[in-house]
Amino acid sequence: MIVEPSTYRPPWYLPGPDLQSIVPQIARNLPPIDYRRQRIDTPDGDFLDLDWAEVGAERLVIVAHGMEGHSRRPYILGMVGAFNRAGWDGLAWNMRGCSEEPNRTPAFYHAGLTNDLAAVVAAALVYKKYGAIALVGFSLGGSLNLKYLGERGRDAPIVASVSFSVPIDLADCVEQLHRRRNAFYLSRFLRRFCAKVREKAMLMPEAISAEGVEYIRDIRTFDTRYTAPLHGFTSVEEYWQQNSCLGFMPGITAPSLIVNGRNDPFLGAKCYPVEQVKGLSQVFLEMPEGGGHVGFPAGGGACWSEARALEFVTGGEAGGHRR
Repeated sequence: MIVEPSTYRPPWYLPGPDLQSIVPQIARNLPPIDYRRQRIDTPDGDFLDLDWAEVGAERLVIVAHGMEGHSRRPYILGMVGAFNRAGWDGLAWNMRGCSEEPNRTPAFYHAGLTNDLAAVVAAALVYKKYGAIALVGFSLGGSLNLKYLGERGRDAPIVASVSFSVPIDLADCVEQLHRRRNAFYLSRFLRRFCAKVREKAMLMPEAISAEGVEYIRDIRTFDTRYTAPLHGFTSVEEYWQQNSCLGFMPGITAPSLIVNGRNDPFLGAKCYPVEQVKGLSQVFLEMPEGGGHVGFPAGGGACWSEARALEFVTGGEAGGHRR
């Protein structure tokens, strides 16, 4: 279903996608969150670090970060804090290798590693029998949430989800990142990717090589050399195709809102699947004119995304369409 018109309007003093993307990440003065960290082991011998922000609630929001993010990014802190104030416990989980120390296995996280999210959800339910669990995700984390929901359908113990700035088609998103106007963002991602490769190569020289990593200039090359083969895919195209969340959306049974700003510099036309979503009763696509990528500033240091997620999860929109 298409949600229109969107209520989001960017502040007049933050025109354009880049300011709307960057300013909320560097200029917000957010109160600190005193996380309680829990480490869980994965079936393949790795680990995940879960950061809890509890208020003694019977409802839980699980928040997933984007590519090369972590639980202390401003957009995560803002979302967890907003749900805490609304009477929800919060759990911000760190994907493999994103919690300040290398993970144990040669492979890193990737866009479709939904078994890790399943392990997080299971750990949350072991800790406490929550009456309701909602998912919120940003960028790659939003894509991961949607793929998880589509794979598991009614078996997913989730009441609703909200995803912002979602690379619904991974190949399309990579193509956008390779555009000249995104050179700044691309170089930042690649610096972080390559630093992790060098670190991992020192720890596991028999499993991974950093030779020539300094010459990698694009995501396609990185995914071809590292992401795809380390996770058992025969090609980068197979990795992108099998892990794009679009093909899994028909299986989603929990009300799920996707918010992709039309000016998002990372998303191409395939990340706005209007015709496909029209036929899905539990998937809602909202496309505000602005917002940038994981931005959605609202002025006064606030982000509209936090209010929108709460509105959907706790208001009539999701409730009226729940199973």
